[in-house]
Amino acid sequence: MVSGASAAAPPLIALTGVRKRYGGGSSGQPETEVLHGIDLEIRAGEFVAIVGQSGSGKSTLMNLLGGLDRPSAGHYRFEGRDVASLDPDALARLRREAFGFVFQGYHLIASETARENVELPALYAGLPPPARADRARALLARLGLADKTEHRPHQLSGGQQQRVAIARALMNGGRVLLADEPTGALDSASGAEVMALLHQLADEGHTIVLITHDRGVAEQAHRVVEIRDGRIVADGPGPGAASSTSAASAAAGGTQAATAPMPPGSPGPARAWHADLGEAARAAWRGMGRNRLRTGLTLLGIVIGVASVIVMLAVGEGARQRVVQQMGTLGTTIMYLGGSAPAEGGPPGRITDEDLSAIAGLPDVAHVMPVIGDPIPVRRGRLERQVYVFAAEWFMPRVHQWPLAQGRFYTEAEDRALTPLVVLGHRAKAHFFPGDPDPRGRQLLIGDSPFEVIGTLAERGAESGAQSYDDMVFIPYRAGRARVYRVQTQPDYTVVAAASPRQVAPAEAAIRRLLLARHGRADFEISNAAARLQAEAQTRRSMTMMLGLIAAVSLVVGGIGVMNVMLMTVRERLREIGIRMAVGARQRDVQRQFLTEAVLLTLAGGVAGVLAGGITGAVLVASGVPVVFSVRAMAGAFACALATGLVFGWAPARSASRLDPVVALAGD
Repeated sequence: MVSGASAAAPPLIALTGVRKRYGGGSSGQPETEVLHGIDLEIRAGEFVAIVGQSGSGKSTLMNLLGGLDRPSAGHYRFEGRDVASLDPDALARLRREAFGFVFQGYHLIASETARENVELPALYAGLPPPARADRARALLARLGLADKTEHRPHQLSGGQQQRVAIARALMNGGRVLLADEPTGALDSASGAEVMALLHQLADEGHTIVLITHDRGVAEQAHRVVEIRDGRIVADGPGPGAASSTSAASAAAGGTQAATAPMPPGSPGPARAWHADLGEAARAAWRGMGRNRLRTGLTLLGIVIGVASVIVMLAVGEGARQRVVQQMGTLGTTIMYLGGSAPAEGGPPGRITDEDLSAIAGLPDVAHVMPVIGDPIPVRRGRLERQVYVFAAEWFMPRVHQWPLAQGRFYTEAEDRALTPLVVLGHRAKAHFFPGDPDPRGRQLLIGDSPFEVIGTLAERGAESGAQSYDDMVFIPYRAGRARVYRVQTQPDYTVVAAASPRQVAPAEAAIRRLLLARHGRADFEISNAAARLQAEAQTRRSMTMMLGLIAAVSLVVGGIGVMNVMLMTVRERLREIGIRMAVGARQRDVQRQFLTEAVLLTLAGGVAGVLAGGITGAVLVASGVPVVFSVRAMAGAFACALATGLVFGWAPARSASRLDPVVALAGD
């Protein structure tokens, strides 16, 4: 009972015609009505016991009072506000600011210490970490647990766990304490201690609603409400009502609402996102540690995926660059030009010196190099061989990107002066000068003209199965026409080098237009070697991308593993989710926690995958495999791992946030 002043005050809690049904509608389950038109008022400062047998509806009523559930019909008003109209986040705020829950099964989070369990409501209220830690320690000390603050629930007795639960209920002020069978799982001594605490809190001005099936426990309250088959059948003062005057007076005078009110200046709904994220990461890390084997196996999928992407792209890029380097010696800007018979008939066309001068003046053309070459006898002493003698301009090594191994190449002035000089291919040197490390200054008879050896070219090999360039010898173009190929009136073909790989196609088009304008017919042929080489490089690039995509499949598989693990984690931690919701966690708080756990999982896998990819690449390099690591590829693989956590962790996290608090609390 309450005093007259208190009775005149508006009720803190008012239920009018409240009904609760389960099933029916689209659920496919038969409809069951648990509460049948409950009318109940509770004023601030009252110590009320709701007593009834199992199945009477008392726990359902408590869930409605605490905002864990909603009535199917009727009205529930808290401080005059209709609770049924509140959205999930508003209900979470109501639970956080007004209610504290004390459950029969304690409902402590197993991975958190006593202090961290007590801090939980203040975490969701946005209280800074130092302030909430101090407050939690003070509450635990007040309840006789000063030396147990860093103990985990399994290290505490049942009575101690229940005291931790009471401290948690008081963390945000505990204006209304909802105690559901708080002594049901305790021995008689521990139960007596808990009831003594509740009496003390009631005397200090807290509103206590005690749910019990034990008539003896209920009669310790100041008011006893009996519920049977979903209906209130009795409501009157209990034997403890005589001691209620001071509490009621305190309530009427302004509600001395909390033994330990929230510290001044504690933040409201606006909370620092980084603090929330840090707390979510801490809880997620502990959650990952609960099942290390499963976490490790899930990480392995991410590690393999990230490492595969990095290694595959590195190997592919290494192979591509090696091919490009090899092709570069063949000339990535080169086209071959020669006369040919026109399609409409007539004599073959001729590429004249004037044509070549005009082509050299085109802006996209860097070099024009006429070439004459045929196999002819080359002699040194008694040694004679048929050798392809390559007569070309002085800039031939630049056009073909072909370095010298020894000596020098002839100059433009020497070419114009018809100086008889020769540069040997790698194998031609071995043919004519076996055992001689430096043949420079020696003579070769090419045809019937002597030529002086001035250098040798680096080893090159053959192009597309043609004769090996290393077997050839190279002489100045003009000296070749004057001394060797005397009857040759035009080059066999002309090598045209574009200014850059990007200018090959424009250069080819410009040459066609020029020659068509000069000849009046298409009596020439242009073979675009650069286009073939670039197509080969593009093919290699495509192969690299394909390898990367194949490797990315394993990353996706790893992501599916993350989703599977997170779904299992949500099922295993239903009760923890319910506890967090009961103490005031919003849907986005729960979603953030589980999404953070998924991202943290893939973050750890991504870091390990980058390291594994680097180690694997180092082993391949040591084995002679061409490997080119790309910082972009590594960053991309790492980013994909994080994205995998977000994408595949979102559905389980959303599933967790949409759980019904009552269902979650009842989960195993």
